[in-house]
Amino acid sequence: MRISVPTAALALGGSLVLAGLVAPATAHAADPNQCLSLGVANLYGEFVEGDDTHTPDAEGAVAVGGNADFTGGFSVGQELTSDQVKALPGGNALVVAGKLTGHNTQVMKGNGVYGSKTEADVIQAHQGAVGQGKSPIDFAAEFAKARSVATTLAGLPQTAGATVEAKGKELHLTSGDAKFNSFTVSAATLQGATDIFVKVPAGAVTVVTVTGSSYDQAAAKTTGFHLWDEGKKAYVLDDKLQSAHGGAIRSKLLWNFPTATKVVKSSTAAWSGTVLAPNAAFDLGSAAPVNGSVIVKSLTGKGGAETHHYPFTGCLPPVVPPTTPPTTPATTPPVVVPTGTPSATTTPSTPATPGTTGTPSTPPATPGTPGTPGPSVTPGVSGSPSPSGTAKPSAGASASPSASASGAAAVPGASASPSAQANAGGDLAHTGSGPVVPLAIGGAVVTAAGGALVLVARRRKAAGQV
Repeated sequence: MRISVPTAALALGGSLVLAGLVAPATAHAADPNQCLSLGVANLYGEFVEGDDTHTPDAEGAVAVGGNADFTGGFSVGQELTSDQVKALPGGNALVVAGKLTGHNTQVMKGNGVYGSKTEADVIQAHQGAVGQGKSPIDFAAEFAKARSVATTLAGLPQTAGATVEAKGKELHLTSGDAKFNSFTVSAATLQGATDIFVKVPAGAVTVVTVTGSSYDQAAAKTTGFHLWDEGKKAYVLDDKLQSAHGGAIRSKLLWNFPTATKVVKSSTAAWSGTVLAPNAAFDLGSAAPVNGSVIVKSLTGKGGAETHHYPFTGCLPPVVPPTTPPTTPATTPPVVVPTGTPSATTTPSTPATPGTTGTPSTPPATPGTPGTPGPSVTPGVSGSPSPSGTAKPSAGASASPSASASGAAAVPGASASPSAQANAGGDLAHTGSGPVVPLAIGGAVVTAAGGALVLVARRRKAAGQV
């Protein structure tokens, strides 16, 4: 099937307008496999923006953006695998950006780097090298990322069907989503429980957002974190030697404190899961470990208050801002031709000599009178040809949008500029798509050009039929 040039031009103009309306909607498409990233922080068992004062050890890697005081003895990285060491910046299992103080600091696996130390301070590497140097970690950038993730997770709604229920001194968090579970609980509610029970499917990522400026487990003397084991049909008190589903629950459990400036762990409870508290001074206490990583502003701990090497392995879902789909009218608004212009009616005339202008030899016919042509159809409005009774325009008519005052016929549909047509037809309502306006204008320009091509084709046809 052969498509005429005018028809193709009009179709192209319409497609450009549609492209302007449709393209912005796809700009908000999210990759469902994308994860919110904790960045470099997730490679370390202790990731501290400021100072870290700690003994006796951390089983994973340790990164400190301020000063580290390991007086009394400290060991780092005993439980790291070779692949985990390779993933660390520069292979450094210990990073201290400021001053390192400690008479017996041992880096069990990987390298170590510090900003400064006194001659009396001792630091040794067992399977790598250790020395003075610049921190390979940009702590300001990484903590900006950590705070952003904490805020984003705090904005997630609680999972549909999830419950936070206090049963006496017990607090039960229950949800059944197989992929992702989100809970929101106040610090007052959480620290009011002696025992905390978490029941979620094995393999699911779980985020517990705790609201408030401070959280202190010692307030209610919290003694245990119990995780549901579906295979055993029972809760398991989490510890180093035992955990639900072999540790599959705690490895994807994240405690999020987006606004807390102080977090205190009870010395009688092993805290299960990773703690994200980027604005908080974190007190590990003097006994019992965290079975996960800690990402905090500052850290203190002593005695049995260790960090055990159970890094967070879950995929945090991306959060896509809600979008308003573009509004498209049910029908294309017509291009209104201003009244009183020569293109409103067609004036039949006796064919004139090409290249000349003159007064029509016959008076204009009254529209609507039988046997006379009716009003012309403006090309570009409906795209249909003029009625069969429409008189042929003068072969000597000017092709310019501004017709000659001597009586030359005006170009139908070309007398209005694209901007004038847009104003006459009304603006299209649209939300959130900057490229729509230039694309729509481009479409209007092509549409007007299509109208001009229609005129030229008709005039050529008219000239051939004379």
